Amino acid sequence: MKIKSIFMTIAIGAGLLGCSTGQESKGDKPAGKQPGEVIGKASVTIQDGRMTPEALYSFGRIGDVHVSPDKSQLLYQVTYVSIKQNKTNPELFIIAADGSKKKQLTVTNTRESNPQWIENGKRIAFLSDESGSPQIWTIHPDGGGMTQISNVEGGISGFRFSPDGKKILFYKDVKVATSAADRYPDLPQASGRIVDDLMYKHWDTWVENVPHPFVADLNKNKLSNIKDLLEGEPYESPMLPFGGIEQLAWSPDGKTIAYTCRKKTGREYAVSTNSDIYFYNVETGTTTNMTEGMAGYDTNPLFSPDGRYLAWQSMERDGYEADKNRLLVMNLSTGEKAYITEHFDYNTDAFIWNADNKSLFLIACVEAKTHIFSADVQTKEVKLVTQGVHDYTSVALGDGKLIATRQSMSQPTEIYSVDIASGNATELSFENKDILEQIKMGAVEERWIPTTDGKKMLTWVVYPPDFDSTKTYPALLYCQGGPQSAVSQFWSYRWNLQMMAANGYIIVAPNRRGLPGFGQEWNEQISGDYGGQNMKDYLSAIDALAKEPFIDENRLGCTGASYGGFSVYWLAGNHNKRFKAFLAHAGIFNLEAQYLETEELWFANWDMGGPYWDKLNTVAQKTYATSPHRFVDKWDTPIMITHGELDYRILASQGMMAFNAAKLRDIPARMLIFPNENHWISQPQNGILFQREFFRWFDEWLK
Repeated sequence: MKIKSIFMTIAIGAGLLGCSTGQESKGDKPAGKQPGEVIGKASVTIQDGRMTPEALYSFGRIGDVHVSPDKSQLLYQVTYVSIKQNKTNPELFIIAADGSKKKQLTVTNTRESNPQWIENGKRIAFLSDESGSPQIWTIHPDGGGMTQISNVEGGISGFRFSPDGKKILFYKDVKVATSAADRYPDLPQASGRIVDDLMYKHWDTWVENVPHPFVADLNKNKLSNIKDLLEGEPYESPMLPFGGIEQLAWSPDGKTIAYTCRKKTGREYAVSTNSDIYFYNVETGTTTNMTEGMAGYDTNPLFSPDGRYLAWQSMERDGYEADKNRLLVMNLSTGEKAYITEHFDYNTDAFIWNADNKSLFLIACVEAKTHIFSADVQTKEVKLVTQGVHDYTSVALGDGKLIATRQSMSQPTEIYSVDIASGNATELSFENKDILEQIKMGAVEERWIPTTDGKKMLTWVVYPPDFDSTKTYPALLYCQGGPQSAVSQFWSYRWNLQMMAANGYIIVAPNRRGLPGFGQEWNEQISGDYGGQNMKDYLSAIDALAKEPFIDENRLGCTGASYGGFSVYWLAGNHNKRFKAFLAHAGIFNLEAQYLETEELWFANWDMGGPYWDKLNTVAQKTYATSPHRFVDKWDTPIMITHGELDYRILASQGMMAFNAAKLRDIPARMLIFPNENHWISQPQNGILFQREFFRWFDEWLK
């Protein structure tokens, strides 16, 4: 499991330039092809300073950021949204390392992504679907010379050039399932799927294709000698559903490719998180398992600049996807492994090597703020680099500085330059400055609230803009999903706490038991205790805030998604009339059904304790005894349910069961079903619909 009142005029910018496949265009203007309206940066006028769904979907979304080889420029991606067209459109930008000379490289109706510097900064490579499928293209930094260099059947999902630029590592989907038409050629229109084992579906697709890594020679802007590193093997690399190019890496000498792979299929895959790091010898074609015998996730390999070491993220226990994400380093000469974050009781969310080959920079969430740290390979000392109430989401090496992306509950992602010695950060991109200047954000307060077992819990409180302490406000308890995902200073386009506050609600967002950032013991407590201490933590948070004179204790609501949706269903039967309205998205209603419906069974086995039919398993029996569906007889409060029918993590039937139960008990209920969404809500118009219905529901019952 481990995601109105004012209408605005949004002017979409358009750019028109010619570009033919395989030919070079010249000049320093943005490259483009198709005529007509191009989804670009929104021009927004906000009348009263209040965030609206339309304003939220007007922000430019900064993605990959890459520092040029000479450290003088930054290459990055921004995705724009069109509510009218119900589409998104990524474009490419360059900016000087000091934040000056911002330039848009592409203005097209196609999707540009995965940008990177090549030829020592003389050219830029990226993916574009201009020719009909995602292929590798190159362009000059001045915006001219856009050229297609790959023509791989089915398209490419991600890529990296070798250090010498003579080879390309890429990954694409390959077919692994036998269809009915393959088995019975005389039935070409038969649509039935023949299933013989588990893991037949994953996240939001049926597992008929999996990604494989390939290596190819690059000669005169063409690929040749293409080799599948997993030829004839039914395994995936990168790993589904979220793995990308970060799970593949070149050695500095270009002789070795490191890749992440869980070499399992079917039932064995469904119950295990045991992935490994493999080395593929480019010259001989031989493969070596470098982490054999290590039981949990091993992911994201990265060679040191001198090639002597390999760093990667590793979890110790098989089947536990929320185990501590450790940072490990291997001496490639001796094979010796060092546990760098052994004395650091927090996850490593991302990392890079320092140029000295002796230290690394890592990103970790500590007490609900995500910061950059330095780690010494020899001493294993981890030191804090940055400070402040925000989340850093990526880090790269600049010229004596770090180049990082950062967000908070009050600001979407922007690019920053970070002084390593002081930790001071300077914003560079200002992609959303014009919109942010028009919006009044509510104050965000950090509170430490006592729990029922004598501990302290950090709870974020977000106040409405222009908050007046002499007035009373309705409040919403925000229940986090995951279940082990931090309630940090995140910015979300689905669960935006400032959006909720802008609609006149005080938001209470506790870092309840079972969340990272407060040590592994706090994080692990939730396993096997879904209806236990963390539910008490939720109630401790809302009870503490409800005592404030500016919160109306008779107008409390509760909402959340995924495990947060489970929390809403559970609290609906155990809240002792605290709440006046509930809203659950993609939540688990019936744990027994969930055990057999979900695809990643390692998750259900670890968190629930095992199958419900194991009567001798006390942990499992305790879990199923506290399933939300067992408390429906105590439901007495209006509830709204939303769900996506492409959600194979938590099936839409869970939401439908909850809705049916409420209606059969004559409880006011509403359901919003998305036939074309998965565990999240990603399409712009569906996102706007969700926001409007979200507030229509709570306004009906809390205002």
